[in-house]
Amino acid sequence: MHDAILARIDSFADWAVELQRGLTSIPALSPDNGGDGELAKTEWLQAELGKLAFDSIERFDAPDPRAAGGVRPNLVARLRGASSARTLWIMSHLDIVPPGDLSKWHGDPYVLRVEDGRLFGRGVEDNQQAVVSSLLVARTFIEEGVQPPVDLALLFCADEETGSHYGAHYLADHHPGLFGPADMFLVPDAGQPDGSLVEVAEKSIWWLRVRTTGVQCHASTPELGVNAFRAASALVSSLGSLYTTFGAVDPVFAPPISTFEPTKKEANVPNINTLPGDDVFYVDCRVLPCVPLAEVEAEIRRLAGEVEQAWGVSIALEDVQRAQAAPPTSLDSDVVRTLLAAVKEVHGITPEPRGIGGGTVAAVFRQLGLPAVVYSRLEETAHQPNESCLLENVISDAKVFALTALGA
Repeated sequence: MHDAILARIDSFADWAVELQRGLTSIPALSPDNGGDGELAKTEWLQAELGKLAFDSIERFDAPDPRAAGGVRPNLVARLRGASSARTLWIMSHLDIVPPGDLSKWHGDPYVLRVEDGRLFGRGVEDNQQAVVSSLLVARTFIEEGVQPPVDLALLFCADEETGSHYGAHYLADHHPGLFGPADMFLVPDAGQPDGSLVEVAEKSIWWLRVRTTGVQCHASTPELGVNAFRAASALVSSLGSLYTTFGAVDPVFAPPISTFEPTKKEANVPNINTLPGDDVFYVDCRVLPCVPLAEVEAEIRRLAGEVEQAWGVSIALEDVQRAQAAPPTSLDSDVVRTLLAAVKEVHGITPEPRGIGGGTVAAVFRQLGLPAVVYSRLEETAHQPNESCLLENVISDAKVFALTALGA
């Protein structure tokens, strides 16, 4: 049976290109990114889904008065399995990021360009490769008359690029009955070119704004002021101790440690001969799940207190983004087991379950206590000018997803 399924997927190469062409032609930018949302793209996709014999197609619209139609739509297309006691979800997202500097593109970012098996256009890899691959799986099952052992549901979400507040988070908060307690999730939104990465865990993320307040004065009379920049620099230096304080190692992750890096620095005074009374910098913390963010915060506040006392400044900490890591997906879960086997069959490699420092929407489902894996074979051109994907990867991902569904 596998040979027939894989051959059927191969036969859909031209259809995959046409799906990419249609999707690319309809920008789906969040209002936060200057667009009007995903409605037009969703309606186009819904019409394409209607050409296939899905058992059900439903829309779940999140209200957003800034967007076209006042909504951010989420779409679910379902094929019934031999048992409906659980569902394997393949989740992709329809929104894209802006194209950026158009002069860096070799053509219109919203007109698909095909060269030697590579597809170019904004969104073709992030995340239309996943959209199209999941459709190839569904059409293959329908035309081959294959009923998977459990329900297969394709979930096309809004708003992944700007926080998923109108997408996965909205569904989890407002439609909790949509997901069953035994459901599994496959999220094709990260990966490596050789297909060896199966992401099963993510670190906690904390983006921190640090404001140091002293007393501004003329730089030639520093005794009359308190240099907020120098005090902030002392704190930046002391933050290096976090690597020792929170030195746990988890080989599942790459890198296998928590990271605490000062990054962005705001301008303070506009001229050279003024001692700054205010200074702002930012810290990017990616923390292993075994380390509570509350403990990291307590230690940073302790370090900040030492600087306050030593330098006579006040230091305020402000969350820019903060999310405690969801529990990792168990390596013994069915979706991990079957995905690993599918990758090995399709690509002839033994993939490695790993954790990453970045964040994906899989965390939403892990927070619900549901197993979720992130997998795709990607060229890693997302968000770049001349974003592209290989047609071969669209096809091979579909093969992996189909075999995963059959083994679920």
